[in-house]
Order: sequence, then structure tokens, then C-alpha cells
Amino acid sequence: MIRKGFDEDFETILDVINDAAIAYKGVIPPDRWHEPYMPEEELKLQIEAGVKFSCYVDNNEIIGVMGIQDKMDVALIRHAYVKTKQRNKGVGTRLLQELIKDSTKPILIGTWKAASWAIRFYEKNKFCLVGEEEKNRLLKKYWAIPDRQVETSVVLVDAKYQQIKDL
Repeated sequence: MIRKGFDEDFETILDVINDAAIAYKGVIPPDRWHEPYMPEEELKLQIEAGVKFSCYVDNNEIIGVMGIQDKMDVALIRHAYVKTKQRNKGVGTRLLQELIKDSTKPILIGTWKAASWAIRFYEKNKFCLVGEEEKNRLLKKYWAIPDRQVETSVVLVDAKYQQIKDL
């Protein structure tokens, strides 16, 4: 079952993110990795900035989380994570479909360039990578991330973005 994330889910959302983010350790550049991957204060800041989480619940346990954030004329998929032991069961796909189904805005997704599994996941779900120049422009316009993270990231877009492309 997919449901909205509530304030009382904060610790569990944080735990799911940090459990799943272990997949990045040794894959993304070492200067981008830290433990915990997402500190509590960072998650608070993300929620304050408008990231709204949905939770995938199985047997009364949150096993996947994904956020969506309205940013001007687009929506960003943020912090998409499924617990390590629950991967490859369709949880991420169902969360993504739920978050984007009613969006009238183009959807953008940023992820690590080295996270090939994440890129494949989004491409399987009909998102397309943009070129380097467009990626840099979009990351600087819609995300608040350091330049080093811009260098080491990619952006994927949905069909609505492909049709408009003048954001």
C-alpha cells in the first residue's frame, strides 16, 4: 500500500534512506559520500523546502520512500529509496507511478552519474537523460546542490518535458 508520509514517519523515512543509500558507497565519488548519507538535519531541510514523501508500506512496515517537490514550472522526484532487502520487487516503480500520475507539470529527476542501476530504473520508467549542457542548466535552476554534485550527477526528464523543452 502507498500512503502519504506523516510527521511521525520521519525517523523511519530517514532509516529507509540511509539503509538504501549504502548502495552508493564506493560507487559515487568519495568526496560526495558521508555517513550517515542523509543526516537528520538535511532531511528536515528537504521537507521544509517542500519535499512531500510517499511511503510504500508492506506488512505494516515502510519499505520504500519517494518524495516529490514542486519547483516553479516543474516537479522534482527526490529521495527515491527502497530498503536494501526489498529491492527488485516493483516497490520503486509503484511509488514513482503514484507520485507522477496526477502531475500536470514536467517531471525531472536527478541522480548520481555513477548510479547506473538508478539511471536504468528511470529509463525503464520512460524517463530520458538530457545532455551535459542541459543537465547543468536544469540542476542549477531547480536544485540547490554544490557544483561538485552538479559535475557528478545526471538529469532525466519525462515526456511532458520533452514536449516543452523551454523551461
